[in-house]
Amino acid sequence: MLSVSLGPFALALSQLLLLAAFALALLVGTLVGRKHKVPVAGTLMDLLLIALVSARVGFVALYFSHYQEAPWQIFDIRDGGFHPLSGLIGALVYALWRCWRAPALRRPLASATLAGGLLWGGLSSLSLLMHAQANRIPETAVTTLAGESRQLSELADGKPMVVNLWATWCPPCIREMPVLDAAQTQYPDVTFVFANQGEPEETIRQFLARHQLDLTHVVSDQSGALGRTVGSQALPTTLFFDAKGRQVDAHLGELSQASLAHRLSPLLAK
Repeated sequence: MLSVSLGPFALALSQLLLLAAFALALLVGTLVGRKHKVPVAGTLMDLLLIALVSARVGFVALYFSHYQEAPWQIFDIRDGGFHPLSGLIGALVYALWRCWRAPALRRPLASATLAGGLLWGGLSSLSLLMHAQANRIPETAVTTLAGESRQLSELADGKPMVVNLWATWCPPCIREMPVLDAAQTQYPDVTFVFANQGEPEETIRQFLARHQLDLTHVVSDQSGALGRTVGSQALPTTLFFDAKGRQVDAHLGELSQASLAHRLSPLLAK
């Protein structure tokens, strides 16, 4: 499962785990704080905000060169560009400062952050372990624009592979296409596959011509079988496979140059 639908919205599994961890931290903090007559909810909200801002600042610092052509994208967090270690450091510094200023906060804040951190760390580790053991390139047949049926694994050609699930009616899919188009040239040791979901070949051809896109491996998954197999509930979804066909990462939503470079770095390192 890569994402969960909540009405008209879709959340990535990582986002859902973070919300669950924060909810537990808020519950534990409220209970312990009530016992010691110390309100902690506001501090926890500030802690979460500072962690997110610190994680974004750390990510931008690492991949600043990718933002130089369009610096306003630094503020567009839809690309999912966050550096967890920077976020943890920022949160820790703020928590220590608050505890120094208000000693009564120490026990409820420590209890809350410990509970939330353990839940987030445990579930995230379990999710990564399950992905590493079970997720490989799906044995799903797709159709090329020439009308040929191919197995998705055949397109990898022994290289790491990025599979982008998209549709012509999806605005974030359209916005990220130039980034993925350029990446084909920038990363020649990676195979990029563009698996359209649920649309006929002629619609895809018209879209590519209209947007002047020169994509190498464009295939049609008209039945949407690939999306169901990998557990994607929303578009765009991008899957990252190593040269041995193991899924090592997944991203729900629009990719920027920086977030794509971040997710490709483990594949290229191998």
